[in-house]
Amino acid sequence: MPSFDDSLKIYSTCPPSQLFQPGAYLRQVQEIARWSEDAGCEGILIYTDNKLLDPWLVSQVVIEATEHLCPLVAVQPIYMHPYSVAKMVASMGFMYGRSVHLNMVAGGFTHDLVALNDPTPHDERYARLVEYATIIQKLLRSAEPVSFTGSYYQVANLKLTPSLPADLAPSVLVSGSSKAGMDSAQKLGATAVQYPKPSTEYATDVSGNSTSIGIRIGIVARSSDAQAWSVARTRFPEDRKGQLTHQLAIKASDSSWHRQLSELGETGATPENPYWLVPFENYKTFCPYLVGSYDRVADEVARYIGAGYRTFILDVPASPEEMRHIGTVFERVTQCQPA
Repeated sequence: MPSFDDSLKIYSTCPPSQLFQPGAYLRQVQEIARWSEDAGCEGILIYTDNKLLDPWLVSQVVIEATEHLCPLVAVQPIYMHPYSVAKMVASMGFMYGRSVHLNMVAGGFTHDLVALNDPTPHDERYARLVEYATIIQKLLRSAEPVSFTGSYYQVANLKLTPSLPADLAPSVLVSGSSKAGMDSAQKLGATAVQYPKPSTEYATDVSGNSTSIGIRIGIVARSSDAQAWSVARTRFPEDRKGQLTHQLAIKASDSSWHRQLSELGETGATPENPYWLVPFENYKTFCPYLVGSYDRVADEVARYIGAGYRTFILDVPASPEEMRHIGTVFERVTQCQPA
């Protein structure tokens, strides 16, 4: 079966827990983790917010259901001290010999932040995130005690035990849709993850001098455009209730990516323009979709790679068969890339 190009980092996404009944969610996480590993994904994104299960417990389910898939755990500073994050990563490494990657998020839903008594403005949350992640990185990279003095965090002679083996050091990703997010990724040496515009809007490499960049997308691809669009529209029908929920979510968020995607609006997707926002606009998912034939979608993905994107976080997979279709897209991307 097709697998992903080793020169790219490909993650899938774990489904949000509020869509499932107790017990059923555990089985779904295990299944999707196995599908993702079988397809050749490096890891799987695990969301965090006030409505969801603890992502660290979900990450343990992922590890125990697979042999090498790495959880990509969303980490929000308001939820736990940076020492606790480093301790979790080191503990997973000690027990399972598995790397746990970190998706650093500043928090975008203001209602959640208000409930936690966190009034910190958007850009300041990213300044706090840099300090937070810096402490985590120092603890995970050094066998020596760590001291740090910042505006938001201070630690003195803090030592992580057990230490983390160097070969299990986590990849660190940061939401990079806003300038504050992009600046944070640069300071941390992290991958800035964005929610992309149509590929035609990226005429040149947008990665900057040294910043690693990635995108979140969904893909529906088949042997023909007509087949792909039939599958996509059946899976994501327009839904008035979902549209209203989406509108409420926009009002409750100060997230740059949420606002930017919402402003793009209906793109009038066609076989010549596979970029599709209907799932996002109907509150079925949180990223744009690319829809079309294998070759058409592969061409679109290749344009993003040409713009500098090397990390792809795919939407929640619908089935192992769907992962195989996506694998075919990336196989054709690889065949088209210059040697």
